[in-house]
Parts: sequence; structure tokens; C-alpha cells
Amino acid sequence: MDKLPKIALPALAAIIFLIIIISKSAITIGSGEAGVLYKTFGGGVVTDEAPLGEGFHLVAPWNKVFIYEVRQQEVFEKMQVLSSNGLEIKLDASAWFQPEYESLGKLHQEKSELYKDRILLPAIRSAARSVVGRYTPEQLYSSKRDAIQQEIFEETRNIVGDQYIQLNQILVRDVTLPPTIKEAIERKLKQEQESLEYEFRLITAEKEAQKVRIEAQGKADANKILSASLTDKILQDKGIDATLKLAESPNAKVVVVGSGDDGLPLILGNN
Repeated sequence: MDKLPKIALPALAAIIFLIIIISKSAITIGSGEAGVLYKTFGGGVVTDEAPLGEGFHLVAPWNKVFIYEVRQQEVFEKMQVLSSNGLEIKLDASAWFQPEYESLGKLHQEKSELYKDRILLPAIRSAARSVVGRYTPEQLYSSKRDAIQQEIFEETRNIVGDQYIQLNQILVRDVTLPPTIKEAIERKLKQEQESLEYEFRLITAEKEAQKVRIEAQGKADANKILSASLTDKILQDKGIDATLKLAESPNAKVVVVGSGDDGLPLILGNN
């Protein structure tokens, strides 16, 4: 009975030590995450192997694991940039990005967990200043929004392309001009719209007048052709036909033949 505690205590201590070792060594990586292994006695950050994937892992207790989110993320940025004529423009933009999975070790070693603040956001600011500086406030306000967004995306991607960051999209969410400039542009656009509308009405009126002239000319030409084809004989024959039809009418009472100026019949007593 005296020997039992002497055996149990070392065993208990070993179990407790084993539990501590396992708890220090167990790493669980969540969904959409990956881990970068740092070997304290083995060369530091592991860059020549794939990062640790999702799930449960056991690592030596003297090593460390740095966990990164590797799914697509979004970062917002508000900037003040200058247009081509030196006016201050406020630009709200966001970026869709994610770290390059296979290069996660190099990203951690060279850029650290602060890569968004140290690399991505400065790149977006630099690209935005460069692109917006090529355009006037009028272009920024109206027709060039999509082009500006695409150019900022391409320039930012060129900057971060070798920085182990995958840039998926840049979205320009708002462009704010100084109030006086915005009002002046809106007045100009309104005047241009009214001018276009006036020109459209003039063109429509001119087309309508041209249509009326063509129709009138057509009628005049038709009458001219008809007049040229109506000889005295034709007119006399048509008069006789008309007289016969009137004579057959129940309202025709008296027909005087050959009493007209042209020898055509006269109809008298018409009720």
C-alpha cells in the first residue's frame, strides 16, 4: 500500500506533462484560413512547403503557427486626389483581394501580417492619384467612371503583382467634387441637354416640312398630268356620262339636251 503513491505520482505527473505538451502542440485552422509555420530551431519561416490547411495539426511546442485568412476579402479606402486641372476630388474605393496561397510563407516573411496596410492600401492610393490626375472633373463626374475604375485596378495590380497579393477587383464607389464645381457641371450638362433637345426639335420640324413639300409637289405633279390628259372630247364624254346618271335619278325631272355653253345637256327641275 505504501508503494502505490510512489508509482502513481510520477505517472500522474507524466500524464499532466503530456497534456500540456499536446495542448501546446495542437493547432486548429478554421475555414477559409491557412497557417504559416515558424520553426524556432529549424530556419524560421517555412517558405518551401505549402501552408498548413484547414483542420487539426500537431506541431512542436517550441514552434509557432501564424494564421492568415486566405478567402477573398474587402478593404475600403477614402482618398483625396487631384484632377488634371488641380481640383481636389474625394474618392471612395474598395478592393477585393486575397493573399496568394502558395506564397503565404514568403508573404509573412517579407511583408508580415500587416501586408494590407503596408502594401495594398499604399498601392491603391498611388494608382488612384495617377489615374485621376489624367481626367477633368467633368469626366470624373459623368462618362469616365468605369474607365477610371478599370485603370486604377490595372495600375494597382501591376504594383502588387510581385508582392504575393492577388487583386481581384477595384470598385470606385463614390466621386465627390467641390460643391461649386458640381453645380457648374450640372448647369453645363443641363444646357447641353436643352441644346440637344432644341436641335432635335428643329430637325424634326425640318423633316416634317420636307414631307409636306414632297406631298404638295406630288399632288401638283399629279394635277398637272391629269390636266394635260383632259381634252375637250374627254370632258364632253364625261359630261354625257354624268348627265345620263342624273337623268336616271328619281330626283331628275327635266333634261334639256344641247343647251349648255359646250353643248352639254342641262338638268332642270331637280328636287
